[in-house]
Amino acid sequence: MEYKEELQQIGCDVRKATEELFSLADLKQGQVFVVGCSTSEVQGEKIGSAGSDEVAKVLLTELRHMADRKLVYLAIQCCEHLNRALVVERSAQQKYGWPEVSVIPVRHAGGALAAQAMQDFTDPVVVEEIAAHAGIDIGCTLIGMHLRPVAVPVRLVQKQVGQALIIAAKTRPKLIGGARAVYQ
Repeated sequence: MEYKEELQQIGCDVRKATEELFSLADLKQGQVFVVGCSTSEVQGEKIGSAGSDEVAKVLLTELRHMADRKLVYLAIQCCEHLNRALVVERSAQQKYGWPEVSVIPVRHAGGALAAQAMQDFTDPVVVEEIAAHAGIDIGCTLIGMHLRPVAVPVRLVQKQVGQALIIAAKTRPKLIGGARAVYQ
């Protein structure tokens, strides 16, 4: 497959996965959707070894389009070198009261997708932690720390983006109480 065709397929893969998760998670306007991604894994390489600006651009274009259509906030997780901080729009940071931190993600410290988000978001800021309502982990980047309790795995038909395995999750409110509690 030609490189341009591979990039188109990657865009199609992430669009399908995101559409399916949005449908199953029933996200509401103003909620938060977190994405962790290794562009290296998407290309079939070891995580952190072959970050790609081109792959990041394709992925972010699709993710932003989907989030904008659903009117949800998009949060892009950085890599472990930035302690998995996140790039978000300032409007989300202010709405949810997340403290801003000072760092600029780049491909080798933050990851290609986070670096692309810093370039493409309207008013990007970096925060240390969030509690997202749903998310997709592309390439085993460990987004769980940024999901609200209780995270519920979502089995998607779309199992990969490029060569990277994907894991998706939605969240639900905690069920509290005892034998007399009513949940519906």
